[in-house]
Amino acid sequence: MRVGIVILPEHRWWAAEPLWRMAEEYGFAHAWTYDHLGWRSLVDKSWFDAVPTLTAAAMVTSTIRLGTLVASPNFRHPVHFARELTALDDISDGRITLGIGAGSAAFDSRVLGQPELTPAQRSDRFAEFLELLDRILTHDSTDYSGTYYSAVEARRHPGCVQLPRLPFVVAANSPRSMQLAARYGKGWVTTGRAAEDQEAWWRSVAELSLRFAEALAEQGRDPARVDRYLQADAAPVFSMSSVEHFRDVVGRARELGFTDVITHWPRADGPYAGKESTVEEIASEVLPEI
Repeated sequence: MRVGIVILPEHRWWAAEPLWRMAEEYGFAHAWTYDHLGWRSLVDKSWFDAVPTLTAAAMVTSTIRLGTLVASPNFRHPVHFARELTALDDISDGRITLGIGAGSAAFDSRVLGQPELTPAQRSDRFAEFLELLDRILTHDSTDYSGTYYSAVEARRHPGCVQLPRLPFVVAANSPRSMQLAARYGKGWVTTGRAAEDQEAWWRSVAELSLRFAEALAEQGRDPARVDRYLQADAAPVFSMSSVEHFRDVVGRARELGFTDVITHWPRADGPYAGKESTVEEIASEVLPEI
């Protein structure tokens, strides 16, 4: 079992840098940031882009894996994004993991004035995005013509440090997206389903875990070679609300076959409100146990 932590891209770098350094020093296996143009209740607050944030984080760390949780097609094109990812992978010396999802009809799409897509259309767009991004990162030259994306002689050179490309961790709760995760993903990440109480949320996580196992079987993938990530803070109770609660979350995730649990750096208020001292306590008491 590995534990990762999300650091929202909301701080000026002088304040954010120590958090990324501490994530590594505390022993977290991976650290992530959100890839949005604005997010929920924080849309009118300070917010920074994921790619330069991860670039800066790569320069002040040396061992911890870094990634997006999650990037989406809402405002990205595979041709340009492939170049950004190649640069990130190079700068980090092969420590980047791409968390990627279909995107929702939220601020990221509305702010660009795009026509609203149906869930089925977003799923179709996501399938194209993954296919094209995978091709560009693994082929010297790529031509592609789809409904949502096209490419003409898109080049890969010099390619990723990680071969054949940097790993994808695909966010998936629906049957279609799970098939995509089983096909393209080195890992799968789930938030469970929306629930009003903790036990109902855990039941949804267990159900989704079984469905993903079925998707892997349909794709002919070895379950032992695909990592399973649980975004634990989609639950009604913040995972870092206490040391004991966090220990319980990790234990239950392990029982359901998850290889990784992802929490969030506590904030002063709003989403993920908590105490920074809890991070230190978990680092000293829980992480060494796992």
